[in-house]
Amino acid sequence: MKVKVTPSLPLRSKMAQKGIQLDRETFSCSICLDLLKDPVTIPCGHSYCMKCIESFWDEEAKKIVGCPQCRQTFTPRPVLVKNTMLAALVEEMKKSGLQAAPADRCYAGPEDVACDICTGRKLKAMKSCLVCLVSYCETHIQPHYDVAQLKKHQLLEPSKKLCEHICSHHDEVMKMFCRTDQQSICYVCTVDEHKGHDIVSATAERTERQKKLQVTRQEIQQRIQDREKDVKLLQQEVEAINGSADKTVEDSEGIFTELIRLIQKRCSDVKQQIRSQQETEVSRVRELQEKLEQEITELKRKDVELEQLSHTEDHNQFLFNYSSLPALRESAHSLSFIIRPLRYFEDVAAAVSETRDKLQDFLTDRWTNISLSVAEVDVLLSLSQPEPKTRAGFLKYSCEITLDPNTAHTQLSLSEGNRKIKLMPQNQSYHSSERFSVRFQILSKESLSGRCYWEVEWGGKGGYVAVAYRDVSRAGDEFGYDDKSWALLCNPNNNQFWHNNIKTSISGSRFSKVGVYLDHSAGILSFYEVSETMTLLHRVQTTFTQPLYAGVGLYFSYGDTAEICKLK
Repeated sequence: MKVKVTPSLPLRSKMAQKGIQLDRETFSCSICLDLLKDPVTIPCGHSYCMKCIESFWDEEAKKIVGCPQCRQTFTPRPVLVKNTMLAALVEEMKKSGLQAAPADRCYAGPEDVACDICTGRKLKAMKSCLVCLVSYCETHIQPHYDVAQLKKHQLLEPSKKLCEHICSHHDEVMKMFCRTDQQSICYVCTVDEHKGHDIVSATAERTERQKKLQVTRQEIQQRIQDREKDVKLLQQEVEAINGSADKTVEDSEGIFTELIRLIQKRCSDVKQQIRSQQETEVSRVRELQEKLEQEITELKRKDVELEQLSHTEDHNQFLFNYSSLPALRESAHSLSFIIRPLRYFEDVAAAVSETRDKLQDFLTDRWTNISLSVAEVDVLLSLSQPEPKTRAGFLKYSCEITLDPNTAHTQLSLSEGNRKIKLMPQNQSYHSSERFSVRFQILSKESLSGRCYWEVEWGGKGGYVAVAYRDVSRAGDEFGYDDKSWALLCNPNNNQFWHNNIKTSISGSRFSKVGVYLDHSAGILSFYEVSETMTLLHRVQTTFTQPLYAGVGLYFSYGDTAEICKLK
């Protein structure tokens, strides 16, 4: 016979009003952390949901059957039977309104602040008290809301660092703030080491700083609005750029298509004109040919008659017939045309070739203008950053640069991970068509764009540091003697900046280390003498139309070196 145990009304009321947390822990499964379902009690006395403990024991990794809490083992595996009394109690607790709270909200995890009052498994703290220096869960904080004296205590969000609110010297709560030393202090500190300082209550300081905080927040919010407007404007700029580019591409395609059509039409006209003239001239030649053939036939006939006459035996008859022969007429067709050079249409081909060359030269010249027009398309952004003033500021833009052996002069030896060159008396084993063949110089492997900074250090009599386009001449002069490179030359005698064969003298002694700052999109190239204050040697403001490459070079002293410094 099954006996149902029903707690008395006073017990149920007491369970509903008091001891809620204890009941939750007592009647919860330590595996699923929920109220027991089909509770079973194992030999050690601990209770679990039947499915939870069975699943725990069924795990393949479990070689020994035991209790998850006390670790007591059982042999053989116990036969589980539902604990009817415990099940009835759990059901009555549910009817009384008690439900197991989700573990992630009530029970304190490793990262949570736990209630200092709870025993057993602790719940999450809801508040911390600066007076009690204790953290409380939802149940244990209730007296601070109900008791008049406790209502005066200062509560804050749960904190694991309540000890930080206690003065380490006087073991008192720090309720004051020293503006002189900018730190929180206790009342005893005001008459001790902080005596005579500008001291206010922590509340007053908080109020003052709260006002400043609000002002700062307003500034931030205003800046957010301004930046959102800027983002919107930039988005409109992107749409305008895309729209303009798409339309220009479409228009350019139409123009080039029309140009191709015109060239094709001119080609067709020339072809038709040549064929027409060919037909006319061939017809004239055929006509003359026919007349000449007729004349040949007539002459052959006369030749036959004369031959027959020559064989006549009767002298009188020969003389009579010879006298009656008509005189040979002059040819009606002049043969002077054979003296004319046989050029026919070669002059036409030459004229077309000349037109092609002129058109190619024109397109090449105009293409340069077109490329420059495309490169000049630039969006001026107000968010551009000023050039740094200190070396630490420049180092924020430092970039990794290695030198390209394929561009090295044959007497340059590379080392330090292809960051250092040394001038040697003998040739190195370089076999590339991209190498510099006249000057002792080399380009970087990496292209440079955006904002970049690097440093070059010389060992010996100096050298030069440069930036250049990839297609800079390999057989020309030093960097800076053309319009595709910009170079700073440092030697014992003087310092110079060169571009497009134009020299700019630079004051100062020889520099053993030079910093180079490049802002490609802004067209800024600056050279600095490296120090904490960074002395500007020369700055260029221009428009770069291609990606740039770093370049270094040496003079004529064997053993001299130049090295791209490792900054990261």
